[in-house]
Amino acid sequence: MFKKKNILGIDISDVGQTQVLEYILQGLGKSARKYFIATPNPEILMLAKKDSHYKKVLNSAELALPDGIGIMLAAKILGKHLKQRIAGVDFVEGLCKEVAGKPITVGFLGGEPGVAEKTAECLKQKYPGLRTSFAQEEVSKTRQTHVENDARSGSFQKQSVRRSLSESLFKDKDFKKSKDQTAFSSFSNGLPSSSVSIPKVDILFVAFGSPKQEIWIYENLKKLPIKVAIGVGGAFDLLSGRVARAPYWVRKIGVEWLFRLIRQPWRAKRQVALVKFIFLVLKERFNISINNV
Repeated sequence: MFKKKNILGIDISDVGQTQVLEYILQGLGKSARKYFIATPNPEILMLAKKDSHYKKVLNSAELALPDGIGIMLAAKILGKHLKQRIAGVDFVEGLCKEVAGKPITVGFLGGEPGVAEKTAECLKQKYPGLRTSFAQEEVSKTRQTHVENDARSGSFQKQSVRRSLSESLFKDKDFKKSKDQTAFSSFSNGLPSSSVSIPKVDILFVAFGSPKQEIWIYENLKKLPIKVAIGVGGAFDLLSGRVARAPYWVRKIGVEWLFRLIRQPWRAKRQVALVKFIFLVLKERFNISINNV
């Protein structure tokens, strides 16, 4: 297993993307052991600092890949060098490229309506041979309420729900209804709560955003007919083309966050977490005792 370095209470994997891809592929061929991968950024670490359960969830991940220049900067300040920043969107694309043409299936769950399907389509066009067995957006609370009301009224039929879910799956020649489909009850405490039918799949990318996606994976992984689950945040928006990504040179110098902030001013409030994050890192580095941070 790869070494991990603790950044503000979260164990971050000290590993390069090539090593991670090799680890996943070798694991799929050797073992049926399930695990999940997180892609923490500074905002996620700040959420975990305020919530002990979320901290536990993140630290239970097989791998926690440093997604964000802020994590790399923090590691440098703390004298804990990390090999490489692994952006979630690059990791998803890199993994899909590696498994294309292999007997490995991938699934996409989350995002706005239609985005998961579009992501699967774009990746299949770019990497012919990619086997996508599932693509579906996050089930809405409106739909959940409708299903729950039908159940209470006695008109609920498992077959009709199974059919409606199948119709919303990615229409792909690789997708086949599986006897291994498993229904599970997803979120509670403000998270989506509905029954979703997922076919057997090797790798499932989950894009509910943090902390929903990590908590959901943590609570449901054992029930799912999958081998590896990966929380990928807003990666579907970028991969599907729904949101424009920063030019390569902008990403190279580590200011993609600024590019996105300019194009999406509403992100300004979220950047406050980054400022607090750096402050806490400096506090830890110089062992400064300050209350109520």
